[in-house]
Amino acid sequence: MMKIGLLGHGVVGSGVRRIIDEGRTEEVSGLSVKRILVKDQKEVSDERMTLSYADILEDEEIDTVCECMGGLEPAHTFVLDALNHGRNAVTSNKKMLATYLDELMSAAEENHVLLMYEASVGGGIPWISSLNEIRRVDEIESFRGILNGTTNYILSGMNEKDADFDEMLAEAQKLGYAERNPADDIDGMDVRYKTVLSCAAAFDAVLKPQDVPAYGVRYISKEDMAYAKEHGRVIKLIGEGAASGHAVHAFVMPQMLAQNDYFSMISSNINAVECTSSTLGTAGFTGQGAGSLPTAHAVVQDLLNLEDHRTMARRYLTARDVDNHDVCRVFYIRTAKPEVFTGIVDQKINEHVLLTKKVSLEEIDAILKQDETAFVCGVNE
Repeated sequence: MMKIGLLGHGVVGSGVRRIIDEGRTEEVSGLSVKRILVKDQKEVSDERMTLSYADILEDEEIDTVCECMGGLEPAHTFVLDALNHGRNAVTSNKKMLATYLDELMSAAEENHVLLMYEASVGGGIPWISSLNEIRRVDEIESFRGILNGTTNYILSGMNEKDADFDEMLAEAQKLGYAERNPADDIDGMDVRYKTVLSCAAAFDAVLKPQDVPAYGVRYISKEDMAYAKEHGRVIKLIGEGAASGHAVHAFVMPQMLAQNDYFSMISSNINAVECTSSTLGTAGFTGQGAGSLPTAHAVVQDLLNLEDHRTMARRYLTARDVDNHDVCRVFYIRTAKPEVFTGIVDQKINEHVLLTKKVSLEEIDAILKQDETAFVCGVNE
């Protein structure tokens, strides 16, 4: 029986503990949560709970550490210590993992253990495992996806209810879809981390998160949604990645999609992602991208794969550059500084809204540094 040290008993951690304790299937009944790390005495409600990580690290019966704490520290240090002490590790922490991916994967390799992270991208969607399954037969060429339920809920509401951004953000917070401080979601950082991890699974590429351009929806307005609707389009926040020789295309940006695009039809807080490979073609995956039990479900799937030895093939990750100069498209821009964009304008919609010529993402990224409050949106062909 696998003995697990569970780090964190919040939204995800409590879901993991519940699924394993209930043991509804024969497979899950082969797992056991031995110890649970909590933050303070007020959380202690179970004899397995402890305030000391040392109680978990020094327990020789525990062979797997499951990190559901969130944040960079102490999560990073705890997972690294577990790997260096010969324990397998499972994490749902996309920010921590994307930031320290190379170090943690190297530690896992050096200690002949595994680090699994299915729940860190797409919540309950079997995305990382599907990429690994496809790669047993084929090379992944590219992927794209709606990887943040908060922003999809906001954009769906703005489109369907003709609501303001602030109104939909407040509604998302009330329903628990958005944090009190929603910056990582609405500024595209959350999708950036998930794009970095998807590139690792799809292309064996270690990317620096800060090298991946990320444009969020903080400055979107009803005017932008109305323009998209008038032209038969829907705005979604998309993360993309593609293999490109020794480099990788990778970016996060709102995009105006045709109404018959697969992602245009994804509503509310649902996530959806797809990848393309030569023999399988395009394969899509849709489901709950967050929440206690859907995310915990993905964590437990990783634990079961470790228990059954159905783990991902050992692949060697390589540090790669992000190169978006070949990613060319038209961009919709609403700006208080139209003069900044004079050299790339194809059409002026009004005094503050323009469409660019077809330009590279690298070029638009450089120009937008002069106007950080502009709303930018790719216009898909």
